[in-house]
Amino acid sequence: MNSKQVKHLLQQKAKNLFTIPPDMLVFDAIQLMVDKNLGSLLVVKDGKFAGLFTERDYTRKVIVKGRSSREITVGEIMETHPSTITSEDNISDCMAKMTGGVRYLPVLDNNQLVGLVSIGDLVKFIIEEQKNIIDNLQDYITRQ
Repeated sequence: MNSKQVKHLLQQKAKNLFTIPPDMLVFDAIQLMVDKNLGSLLVVKDGKFAGLFTERDYTRKVIVKGRSSREITVGEIMETHPSTITSEDNISDCMAKMTGGVRYLPVLDNNQLVGLVSIGDLVKFIIEEQKNIIDNLQDYITRQ
């Protein structure tokens, strides 16, 4: 599993990247997240990755502070410098980053946005990899 890279995980994921502009109202971004069953959205400005907007941003920076999601833009509360990875990074490196409370890792290759990895994606990928290892071992044992 240590040799598996983010690009292997991305090959198994749906190719849809949901991006929004930083001037979108938080209310509209949350509505999109509900409609698409997402926990985060990638923020893009002038064709370049600008940040990450998550449910946590909403709850911690809008709800708890008594602000109105119909008056605040995503750009006002998004994470502008989230942890990122490349498609060449190892899955184990991603796991290490996520143990610090990170739930989403934008994937940037040469400063170009190519994907997003969630903690759920990692768990699903690791479980599938372990299942494949077990299946291969069982096949090997039954051939003996």
